[in-house]
Amino acid sequence: MLVREGDLRPTLQATVEEQVAKTLYPLAHNTTNGELAFIFRRSGESYCIGAIDGTHIRVKVSQREVPRYRGRKDYPTQNVLAACTFDLKFTYVLAGWEGTASDSRIMKEALNRQDPLKLPEEKYYLVDAGLMLRSGLITPYCREKYHLKEYSRNPPRNPRELFNLRHASLRNAIERAFGVLKKRFSIISSSTEPSYGVETQKLIIFACCILHNYLRGADPNDELLAQVDVELMNDNDVHEESPNPRESNAEFIRGELIRDGIAADMWANYQV
Repeated sequence: MLVREGDLRPTLQATVEEQVAKTLYPLAHNTTNGELAFIFRRSGESYCIGAIDGTHIRVKVSQREVPRYRGRKDYPTQNVLAACTFDLKFTYVLAGWEGTASDSRIMKEALNRQDPLKLPEEKYYLVDAGLMLRSGLITPYCREKYHLKEYSRNPPRNPRELFNLRHASLRNAIERAFGVLKKRFSIISSSTEPSYGVETQKLIIFACCILHNYLRGADPNDELLAQVDVELMNDNDVHEESPNPRESNAEFIRGELIRDGIAADMWANYQV
């Protein structure tokens, strides 16, 4: 409609879709210029489409299988890997992995399957340090302050710290999405043993995520989200996976170039 009736045209720097997105996104989400630059990169070259993380959900398995599914919890769980947008809607869910499986192992399998997580070069997700840096998966800088609480009194002192601050602020979307999902549907948040086996519970998780997406549009329930935000702010039990070793392949190098370019742009704007 904007092209037909408003004579909107693509430019050398941005397509019509990117121009519209860059206008609507800050209006809808009250985004700062720094966050907007992080999401859309400079001149439409590359932009962030969401965040990825895993969560553990209690599972019912035989006694023989319990050791495979007992990870961080005292009871067996399945590890669910998911991607979400910044309006907290799930765009990808991979369930059914044993609780001892790491997010990096699950992600590697997802990428090997030619799943939707294989992105065009200009798009990327935000992920934690437990996953490998690559062009489509941007991790924070290691050995730098990362958690939002660490910046509450001390502002960023260099490009890497500023990048990590904004990375943490935006990647928080997946934790908020999981929080709202579990508050809405007690069938996947209870610590008691579920009534259904793994395969049925996988379908239950998918159904809850689909309903969650619908309700984010029809009944977003800001009070529920506010409760989740308070819990996340008061959560002192922070767990970070050990960073993966540096890999010298082409994907890692391209990821480094993207991340360093974003950090440099942010720092230049931050100092103005």
